[in-house]
Amino acid sequence: MAVTMCQVMGFVLGMLGVAGIIAATAMDPWSTQDLYDTTVTAIYTYSGLWRSCVRQSSGFTECRPYFTILGLPGLFQATRALMIVGIVMGVIGAFIAIFALKCIRMGNMENNVKATMTLSSGVLFILSGICAIAGVSIFANLIVVNFNFTTYSPELGGMFGGVGGGGFGSPITPRYTFGSALFVGWCGGALLVIGGIIMSLACRGMMPEQNEPYKGPGYRAPSHSAVYKSEGRPRTNYNDSYRGHSTTGGQSKFDYV
Repeated sequence: MAVTMCQVMGFVLGMLGVAGIIAATAMDPWSTQDLYDTTVTAIYTYSGLWRSCVRQSSGFTECRPYFTILGLPGLFQATRALMIVGIVMGVIGAFIAIFALKCIRMGNMENNVKATMTLSSGVLFILSGICAIAGVSIFANLIVVNFNFTTYSPELGGMFGGVGGGGFGSPITPRYTFGSALFVGWCGGALLVIGGIIMSLACRGMMPEQNEPYKGPGYRAPSHSAVYKSEGRPRTNYNDSYRGHSTTGGQSKFDYV
């Protein structure tokens, strides 16, 4: 019962994690405009992995996809690749986990086969979660770097103090901060890792013991002292045709004993 509960719990967490990273990859608000000390609030911009959007104060939203691949930063493309790889591995692990559940019977599938499938799905869940967490963290690092370069400090003439005190930013330069998609991706990756660990632990309980006695039907050889009755007289279990006879009709000295 404990093994089945671990399997079901790991499977549910893995499915929630896969749904989380799929939703995070499809969401637009990966980076959102920071409205703190912003003089222009009539336009609100945010962007994701596939397009950037502008929302006006009237409620009208216009989104423009990225029409180029070579013009995007390398880390941005790495984030895309990691999220896609994480989704593929998570979906494959979910399919394997479905058939590995002990509550589902498929023909004469033995427990050691289900244990191997459970371990495989757990490893795929863990790898998928690591890919998702890594991809979201890379994008978050890009946001942090961009935020630091566009932060304006009037007292210091800019946060990094460029030539002549101009700095890298200005009071009207838009700054971007973490969007909701980042937190969804982090949560989805964490659920995948936890579900994969639980599935891997459930595999240990499904492995057969090495010193477990054989439970198959036993075989017992027939005893040579058995006596069979035929035609009213007892005879032993060897055939009388092997007994030697003399030509005179009497017993020979070569009779088998």
